[in-house]
Amino acid sequence: MHVSVTVNGEKKEADVEPRLLLVHFLRENLNLTGTHIGCDTSNCGACTVMLNGKTVKSCTVFAVQTNGKQVTTVEGLAQGSKLHPIQEGFWEKHGLQCGYCTPGMMMAGVALLQKNPNPTEEEIRRGISGNLCRCTGYVKIVEAIQYAAEKMRQTQQQKIEVPAR
Repeated sequence: MHVSVTVNGEKKEADVEPRLLLVHFLRENLNLTGTHIGCDTSNCGACTVMLNGKTVKSCTVFAVQTNGKQVTTVEGLAQGSKLHPIQEGFWEKHGLQCGYCTPGMMMAGVALLQKNPNPTEEEIRRGISGNLCRCTGYVKIVEAIQYAAEKMRQTQQQKIEVPAR
């Protein structure tokens, strides 16, 4: 089947098997290996991406279901060489150990911050609850998302304070 999907702002087209999962399409057809394959049962969240602005576990979506839609992967968060605040937060606050869950955690964090720019620790923990980390106690992941939230609020405030010309 033919699929035409916008991935990270770029239109992509391919002929795929109807049963091909989105996670495999991203990794194998598009070489976007930031989306990880963890459990293949939708339990771990390592494969989390955004589909039309909502998080989905790409191991539960067929590539053909994305036809005509927009997909954002962890590779699509940065703007050129400028990291997204969530990526910067994971770097600055050491929000990873092995890094396997990190792309999915980042995508869950971005989705949370889009809905709630000033989440409490409890709201962050609830927001990432569909993503498992086997290495950490989540403390640094929460700190990374708090860092990103603050950075995004500062950026928004700076935009508001710019005087009109």
